[in-house]
Amino acid sequence: MTHAPEPGVPLQARPRPVLAIVPVKDLAFAKSRLAETLDLSERRQLVLAMLADVLMNLRRCEAVDRVVVVTDDREARHRATAEGATVVADEGASSHSEAALRGIAAAAHPDDRVLLAPGDCPLVTVEDLDALLTTPQPPVVVVPDRHGAGTNALLLDPPDAIIPSFGPDSLRRHLELASAAGLEGVSRVVPSLALDIDTPEDLATLRARFASLRGGAPATRGVITGIRG
Repeated sequence: MTHAPEPGVPLQARPRPVLAIVPVKDLAFAKSRLAETLDLSERRQLVLAMLADVLMNLRRCEAVDRVVVVTDDREARHRATAEGATVVADEGASSHSEAALRGIAAAAHPDDRVLLAPGDCPLVTVEDLDALLTTPQPPVVVVPDRHGAGTNALLLDPPDAIIPSFGPDSLRRHLELASAAGLEGVSRVVPSLALDIDTPEDLATLRARFASLRGGAPATRGVITGIRG
């Protein structure tokens, strides 16, 4: 039997749905800054492994309602589908920001919160994602990289709160865009999203983390143990 709520006791509001969008560029151009350490085949393996680990944790995160991967790459599409994500074509997007906008335009609803998530942060954890997404947040949340200057993830509520502008010094730029739009924007450190893999130094840091951690990022860990550098 269903009972009506007592007078004066508000119904608990359902959290606004979260759409996670992960842009992935053509693997023919994957991680060019790692070229001095890894050949193209190894870089492709690494990108696909990191993507699998990120998607696995997004899928396991109860706060995430839908996951979309924006890509035109055949292998990335197959990996995304295997991990239960919906694929949206990036239609030749010239940048990470443009691909993110493609995903928002194709998949976001006005009542969504959008998490623009990285495909190259394999250490991301469900616990950190849950903490970010279940805690009340302002309209624009910028998750910095480990250097405190770039943006590794961006949480937007509503989806068109600002136009994403990833790249060098994007942490400051995203906060300025929020301010210009009359919206509150904050930087939130998410420990497991701090390390993105772009350079030989990043790769060395990841290897060191694997040596000191048990478990986590199984696909990436498997690839890393099988390649040089």
